[in-house]
Amino acid sequence: MAGQLVACPATASKPAVSNGLPDVSLPCLGGGPDIRLADLRGPLVLNVWAQWCGPCRAEAPYLAKLAKSGKVSMLGIDYDDPRPELAVKFATTEGLAYPHLKDLDKSIQRALKVGGPPLTVFVAKDGSIAYVHHGVLTSQHQLDQLVKDKLGVTP
Repeated sequence: MAGQLVACPATASKPAVSNGLPDVSLPCLGGGPDIRLADLRGPLVLNVWAQWCGPCRAEAPYLAKLAKSGKVSMLGIDYDDPRPELAVKFATTEGLAYPHLKDLDKSIQRALKVGGPPLTVFVAKDGSIAYVHHGVLTSQHQLDQLVKDKLGVTP
């Protein structure tokens, strides 16, 4: 089942960045090594989701389309989800063809102020968090505009 998801790539160890992603390592949902969030640099769109989250399902097509553009790196975090097998099914069915991590213990909750999914984090080239969008993305235009405005990339 996990073979259907994009495997997580190995990431080079980097120093944590001020105002960057938390220094937390999460296991890969689709196979591959654990990923230390503080190692990541942008332009990156990181989406926190869960298969039981209706708004996450609503915004999934916009994230899938952005991923297909190849203009920014994409990473998903399956958050507080007791059914990883359903999460894999959701991500593959929705065409979320990028790596996904799992955070069963809500280890990113405090650092990213996660009230619940969905939440989308825009990470700049230097690794700093450029913007955090709480709640559902309501259109492709909204997501593309945030990528342009916050990361300087035109999808």
